[in-house]
Amino acid sequence: MPPAPSERGPLPRARLAVSLLFALYGTILGTWTARIPAVKQHLALTDGQLSLGLLAFAAGAILGMQTAGRLVDRVGAARLLVPVLLADGVLLVAPALAGNLALLVGALLVFGTAHGLLNITMNAAAVEVQRAWQAPIMSSFHAVYSVGGFLGAAVGGLCAYAGMSATTTFLAVTGLVLVTAVPVGRWRLAADPAAADAQPQPGRPAPLPGVTLLGVLVFCCLVGEGAAADWSTVYLRDSLGSTPGFAATAYAAFSIMMMAGRLVGDRLTRTLGPVRLVRASGLLAAFGLGTALLVGHPVAAVAGFGCLGAGLACIAPQVFSAAGSQDPARAGQAIARVASLGFLGFVVGPIVIGAAAEVTGLPAALSVPAVLALLVAASAAVLQPRPAPPQPSPAAG
Repeated sequence: MPPAPSERGPLPRARLAVSLLFALYGTILGTWTARIPAVKQHLALTDGQLSLGLLAFAAGAILGMQTAGRLVDRVGAARLLVPVLLADGVLLVAPALAGNLALLVGALLVFGTAHGLLNITMNAAAVEVQRAWQAPIMSSFHAVYSVGGFLGAAVGGLCAYAGMSATTTFLAVTGLVLVTAVPVGRWRLAADPAAADAQPQPGRPAPLPGVTLLGVLVFCCLVGEGAAADWSTVYLRDSLGSTPGFAATAYAAFSIMMMAGRLVGDRLTRTLGPVRLVRASGLLAAFGLGTALLVGHPVAAVAGFGCLGAGLACIAPQVFSAAGSQDPARAGQAIARVASLGFLGFVVGPIVIGAAAEVTGLPAALSVPAVLALLVAASAAVLQPRPAPPQPSPAAG
C-alpha cells in the first residue's frame, strides 16, 4: 500500500523537481520549433538546407540518448539532472548565433545531443521517483511535458509577433532554465535504494528482456504523433477541402486530448492496470482515426485526431515505466533504447506516410498510424510486470 503523503518525506519535492524538468524540456523544444522560421530567414536557407540542420538535431538527439543510458546507470540520474538541464538550456542559444549553414549544423548536432541526454535522464529520474512513491505517477510527468511544449510554442509565437530576434527569445528561455536549476538541484531525489542495491553482474551484461519490443510499441505511438503534427492539417485542407483555419484545429484537438489523457492517466493506471489501459488506448486510437478516415468529413477528422491523441496519451508513459523497472541497475540503458526507437518513429513515420501518400493518396496513407495502434493494443501483454529475479543466496562459510 502506498505511503500516505505525510509519510513520504522529501518525495513530494523530488516529484516537483522532476516535473520541472519535464516542463522545461517541453518549453525548450516548443520554443525552438516556434523560432525555426526565424533562424531559416536569418541565414537565408532553402528548405533543403534547413532539413540538413534538422537532421543533425535528430542525429544528435539519438546520440545523446544512447550516451545518457550508460551514464545514468554508471553515476545515477540524480547527479546528471542539473548538468544536462543547464547544457540543454544554454545550447538552445547556439543555433541562433550560427553565422552559416555549417555552423548551424554543428550547433544543432550539439544541441540535439544535450536534448537527448536530458530526455533519458529525466525519464530515469521519473522512474526512480515513481518507484519510491509506490504508485503510478509517470503520466503526470508526461502531461507536464505537454504543458511545457504549449508554453514554449506560445512564448516563441509571441516573441515572433513582437518582432524579437530568435537570439533574444532563446536567451529568455535560457534564463528561465538557469533560475529553475536551483530548486531542481535542491529537491532532486538523492538516491534510489533499489538501484543502489542492484549490482551489475560480472562479465558480459545479460540482454534486457523485452526492451526492444517495448521500444517498438513507442515507435508505433510516435509514428502517430509525427503523423498528427505533420499531416493532420494538410489532410483537412487538401484532401477534405476545409479552410486553413479549421484545418489547424485537427492538430489542436490531438494535442489537447493527449494532454487531457495524460492528466488522468495515473488514475486510469491505478484502476485498469497498465496492460488493460494500453490495450484500451490502442483500440481508441485505431478505431477513432480509422473511422474518421472512412467518413471523410472535416468534423469527423478533427474528432478522429482527437481520439488518436487521447489513445496515444497514456501508452508512452506506461512503456517508459515498464522499461525502467525491469532492471534498476540498467534502467538508463533500457529507457535509452526505448526512447531512441520512439524518436526514430517520430522522425521516420511522417516521411513514410508522405511517400505512401504519393502512391495511395493521403487518406489511405494516414491509416498507417491506425494499424500501428492496433498492433500496440494486440501487444499490450508485454507490459505485464515481470517477477523479480531471484537473489543469489549468500555463500555458506
